[in-house]
Formats: sequence, C-alpha cells, structure tokens
Amino acid sequence: MKLFFREYLPVDPSAARQTIVILHGLFGSSDNWLTQARILSNNNYRVYTVDQANHGQSYHSESFDYITMVNDLKELLEDLKLDKPVILGHSMGGKTAMNFAVAHPDKLSKLIVVDIAPKYYDLEHYTIVKGLNAIPIESITSRNEADQLLAAYVPEPDVRQFLLKNLHRKPDNGFSWKINLPLITEQLSNIGVDLQFPGKFDKPTMFIRGRRSKYIQDADWTRIKEVFPQATLETLETGHWVQAEKPQEFVELVMKWLQ
Repeated sequence: MKLFFREYLPVDPSAARQTIVILHGLFGSSDNWLTQARILSNNNYRVYTVDQANHGQSYHSESFDYITMVNDLKELLEDLKLDKPVILGHSMGGKTAMNFAVAHPDKLSKLIVVDIAPKYYDLEHYTIVKGLNAIPIESITSRNEADQLLAAYVPEPDVRQFLLKNLHRKPDNGFSWKINLPLITEQLSNIGVDLQFPGKFDKPTMFIRGRRSKYIQDADWTRIKEVFPQATLETLETGHWVQAEKPQEFVELVMKWLQ
C-alpha cells in the first residue's frame, strides 16, 4: 500500500453510518484534518484521512499529477476494501476527488469538494515554493529561523505556520522536508490543470466554498453542473481554508448533507 492514512472509528464501529475518505490540499497532510475527523467519528462516521503522494508520510513519486493521485486513491480503496465511500477533498485534494469521481464513478457513493472548481487555475503558489526553497534545510537550527526566512516570501503568519508543519526534525537535530519539495517545484504547473478525465459524475455532490475565497466563482457554476449534474453549492463565511476556519460549522454542514 503506497499511501499513509489515519483511521478514525466510532466508539461502536458497527454503528458507523458511512465511510468518509478525506484528501488534503497542496503542502498539507492527513494531520490537517484531525479536528474534523474526530468530530465526524464521534458522530458515528468511519473516517480515513490520507497523505497524498509526496506529502506527509506517504511515498515520494517520480510524477506529481492528478492521474497518479487518482491511481493511488483507487489502489488505497481496493487495499482497504472500502465499498463506495464518500470522498471529500479540499483544494488540490478536491481536484483529485473530482478526477477520481469522473474516472471511477462506481467506486464512490457521494462527493464533497471544498473550495476548488473543475477548471484551470493560474496558481499563486510559485512564490511559496520559492520561499520554501530559500530555506537552507541542511543548515537551519530552528523552526523560528525557517519562519524568519520564509516571512520574506509569505507575510501571513498563519500560512507560514501551516507550511512549516512540513519540517521534520531529524535525530541529529537537523531538519528535512516531509514534502517532496524538488518534485513539487519541478511539476507544480500540473496542479493548476483542468480535469484530466472526460465524462460526468451523476451522483450526489456538494461543493463548499469560502465567501472570501476566489477559488469558486459564480461563473463556475455552469461548468460544475455540466460535469456534476446533481451538484449543490454551500457558502461559509471563510477564506480558502474553509474547514480550518470554521471546523464545527463545516462538519455540521457535511453531516446534515450526508443525512
């Protein structure tokens, strides 16, 4: 099995309502969804949070694209013998989820996409990648030092805190990256592309966007409905990190829709 995952079970696993598989966004990991996964499992959902390739504790690949990520997800569901789970993804994870749903509509029951649309994006992450590469990973001695260097490229403290969760302290007190930074740097343009599979996903689908985010525009709705005919749209008073800014409200919205 290639992908690392975390499993969250209800107190009584036999009482689980549904299984939900959660995919993080670019530079993220399964750890980002700890709070949301615990709330869901406490409400009798069986939850898997996944580290996508080149992130967290999952393997480092030679290609960084949605076709690879879709194949990885398919293998994970087969290995875990998950029968038609709900697939939920945020940002890059949402694009992976959309691609998977179109490519393998028989392998999931419902789809939840958080703050990303089925379209091409001109990514704004190149500055972030430049900042991460500006950190001399072999010689820094503290996270604070890395934070100070990254601040020249990423002024928002909360975004830097999120990004620097990818630092791993080695036994000798040095640091390394959990993410496959060289590959992400080289193939970052693959993440902004449109859907890579033709067809539609004609099963229940919910898109959730942040009102202060620009990732899902009103003009995107026509394309969304073409590819996902049963799609509905919900908006929360957040930026792009919908589930992190309002975790309880986000989970309540998901559970209400699933029920």
